[in-house]
Amino acid sequence: MRFSILSKGDQKSDVIKGRMQQYLEDFSLVYDEKEPDLAISVGGDGTFLEAFHRYQHRLEDTAFIGVHTGHLGFYADWLPDEIEKLIIEIAKNPFEIVEYPLLDIIIHPASKGETKQFLALNEASVKSADGTVVMDVLIKGAHFERFRGDGLCISTPSGSTAYNKALGGAIIHPALNAYQLTEMASINNRVFRTIGSPLILPKHHICELKPLHHEKSFLITVDHNTDSYSNIDTIECRVSEKKIRFARFRAFPFWKRVHDSFISDER
Repeated sequence: MRFSILSKGDQKSDVIKGRMQQYLEDFSLVYDEKEPDLAISVGGDGTFLEAFHRYQHRLEDTAFIGVHTGHLGFYADWLPDEIEKLIIEIAKNPFEIVEYPLLDIIIHPASKGETKQFLALNEASVKSADGTVVMDVLIKGAHFERFRGDGLCISTPSGSTAYNKALGGAIIHPALNAYQLTEMASINNRVFRTIGSPLILPKHHICELKPLHHEKSFLITVDHNTDSYSNIDTIECRVSEKKIRFARFRAFPFWKRVHDSFISDER
């Protein structure tokens, strides 16, 4: 089996990466950063997102597993004091595959220009670089509302515990092929109206965000990467046909993950 390891870059994570690489190679596994069967993330959720985007072009061939050394470890199953056990599991035992839904974000230009497509594990957000975001929201091609406010967040089920949760969105189990649209500080008064609640959309419902002014610039963040875009006709959001594959050597139920991340008193 071929494997790669991505470290957060701090001393603790680099030491763990070095130990894991040495021991796994001693078990005759092959270190391959280009085409790994297993991508190991050592750090926090940011490191895991970086690993995902590094190998998003080969999701059917690469599975992911995380070792938690950072401040957040929602995607990490293993702790530093469990490294020896994890190494033996990887070297000796086949892993179970657990798949989670992903999000497609497609930016269609208003005039001549390149259509840009992105894949998100957590979420995408749309904000304005210079004032209020004003966009028409269409669901399945039908106008739903005209949004005015600070921005919109579109999240996957696994990403529903991240920025979406901070905005007051619902937590969705990743067994559901769905995604969520959550408002950021919408303007609601006698003149302007939005739904004011997060929307959970099934896979076959495509959501389109259409800016009223094509020349306006928007800050679009996909997971941990932010860029500025203008000349936008439509931002198309939908559940992707692709999925991320997690390597599981032991059960770690989603609701236990949520409990341990947000409710448990253990540190």
